[in-house]
Amino acid sequence: MELDGARVLVCGASGALGGALATALRDEGARVVPAGRSPQDLADLADRLGTEALGFDVVDVASCGRVVAGAVEQLGGLDALVVTVGVAGFGRAVELDDAVAEELFAVNALGPMALVRAAAPHLEGGAAVVVSAVLADLPTAQMADYSAAKGALSTWLGVVRREERRRMRVLDVRPPHLDTGLETRALAGEPPRLPAPASSGAVVSAVVAAMRQDAREIVVDPGSGELVTR
Repeated sequence: MELDGARVLVCGASGALGGALATALRDEGARVVPAGRSPQDLADLADRLGTEALGFDVVDVASCGRVVAGAVEQLGGLDALVVTVGVAGFGRAVELDDAVAEELFAVNALGPMALVRAAAPHLEGGAAVVVSAVLADLPTAQMADYSAAKGALSTWLGVVRREERRRMRVLDVRPPHLDTGLETRALAGEPPRLPAPASSGAVVSAVVAAMRQDAREIVVDPGSGELVTR
């Protein structure tokens, strides 16, 4: 897709990855609205982007619909939705608290799905770009529910891509463990031994390039550990 002049909503822009993507897309000439739980936290970013930040709660389906509607109103339409929301949770599968499991699925799967549903009617010829995780391909011990939520999201995105292939493009981004510190803000538990974090900047560059190429997914090559766009 053409990024110069594109109208983009970035949900999760208060996070390191979302904020960097919002800035990178602005640098490509896109008009970008940042959205997160607290518009106040996004005030400086919104000033740099030249737009108004929007607040939403990803676990509230109605809120997801409202943030999309707000971006459409502010931008006069929508060419791309970028979703970078996510939360981690650790622990043995059979010992995880039910409330934690529910929130992992709400934040990592159901919320992003609701955002894509709300945006789809506005994305004729556009793109939905959603960050899931390498866990969708490599479910990991001590991260069963976290992995399952990311796997559910990735599977759902693949079906949407087929169903809506004449309407819009769907880019599923499945990065490895990144240097964003997400594991330090987990809902529960301590992370198992993790690989050295990869650069979130490399993911940002890959996403921007993949959007230009109308790619389907960004994955981790199991042999080299490198990002692969296809």
